[in-house]
Amino acid sequence: MKLTLLTILIGLAAGLLGALCGVGGGILMVPAFVGLLGHHHKQAVATSLAVIIITAIAATANNARTPGMIDWKTAIIAAIASAVAAWFGSDLMRSLSNPVLTRIFGCLLLAFGARMLWKG
Repeated sequence: MKLTLLTILIGLAAGLLGALCGVGGGILMVPAFVGLLGHHHKQAVATSLAVIIITAIAATANNARTPGMIDWKTAIIAAIASAVAAWFGSDLMRSLSNPVLTRIFGCLLLAFGARMLWKG
């Protein structure tokens, strides 16, 4: 029960952050799945990606209610490119160790966080 409640809270926080900032899966769910639920990094990444499907559909459906909110041409082009990269990226993810993935993830969070703080 406690694990289920914790998972629900992680999902709620990720959904809210995803809708507000376009983030949530990687930035919130992966560390929470590893640190709070005890998943290995690879499992946390794969689980987070599965959750993002539903989160993205819900937020996109709501955003599409406002005309012009979504640039569909950009979305389609980026989606195709992202899908191709994700296919090969998931192979690469499985070939790396959990500690290496955790370090890469941490460095990316620090780099992007610092950039956002200093560039505003």
